[in-house]
Amino acid sequence: MALVKWGLRRWNSHPLSRVLLLKLIVVVISVLLFCEYFIYYLVIFRCRWPEVKTQAHGGRQKPVLKAMFLADTHLLGEIRGHWLDKLRREWQMERAFQTALRLLQPEVIFILGDIFDEGKWSTAQAWADDVQRFQKMFRHGSHVQLKVVIGNHDIGFHYQMSKYRIKRFEKVFSSERLFSWKGVNRCRLPASVKHYPLYRASDANCSGEDAAPPEERNVPFKEKYDVLSREASQKLLWWLQPRLVLSGHTHSACEVLHPGGVPEVSVPSFSWRNRNNPSFIMGSLTSKDYALSKCYLPNEDRVLAAYGAAAGCLVVLVLAHLERLPSSFLLGWKLCRMHTRR
Repeated sequence: MALVKWGLRRWNSHPLSRVLLLKLIVVVISVLLFCEYFIYYLVIFRCRWPEVKTQAHGGRQKPVLKAMFLADTHLLGEIRGHWLDKLRREWQMERAFQTALRLLQPEVIFILGDIFDEGKWSTAQAWADDVQRFQKMFRHGSHVQLKVVIGNHDIGFHYQMSKYRIKRFEKVFSSERLFSWKGVNRCRLPASVKHYPLYRASDANCSGEDAAPPEERNVPFKEKYDVLSREASQKLLWWLQPRLVLSGHTHSACEVLHPGGVPEVSVPSFSWRNRNNPSFIMGSLTSKDYALSKCYLPNEDRVLAAYGAAAGCLVVLVLAHLERLPSSFLLGWKLCRMHTRR
């Protein structure tokens, strides 16, 4: 009790300590709010829906469907998922998704596979827990449709797939094969080919800040592992005759022009766990035309740099108060304080 009273008397004898504590609390709360909440608004606010040419049809403009495309969220499971890694990455994706919903107001959202990281081997209970976390992170209103396709991490590679895993996935995320809205048709392929890009030798011709690193672009892709086989790709292009192909899986961005002039856009990962600069695609789609643009999320290294700068400011504040800074720095600090008091 005597020690407590002595501590209170000492605290009261140093009124500046309360001011310092208040400054530290304000700095910490401000940095947390900026880095964990407001930064998503500042970054995503710059994104705009691309304009698509609409021609009048019977006196009416053709309706435009606003669609978001993201990929490779890779929610961690109970085996490889460290709690801190889960907390950090899942909060980032939740805030990015919810901010995009509020600011951009898409009508439909497509997630192009690899929703989970351990779906290929998770138990029934682990799967239920992962699904519950996904539904919380990617919650949305009834006016927005969310369409999810299967990735290799959700049910396993082609040699690991089973009817049980496929049915388990489709029970949660629907098994419809064709989506149609406002004259726009999107085909969801059978489970073995939903997530993979069509055949290409490598990413050597890809460029941009969210493309694969230069040392990885010339590495040849393995057919039936990194991309679909050449034969399967040719058959799909012939059967479906698509105007546009979007895919995930590679975690990096790339645009490829396939035979017949069919473009394919690889959508980068949405998670900091796979990329320092995640992003997603915004599409304005009509029955005859489309336009795409890319929306970047906050860079993880910039957020960490903001935390580092804040930590440095806190150290300077404490050392200045304790008069433990080098004499030259301390003199400048006192002069600044004297100047601000005038």
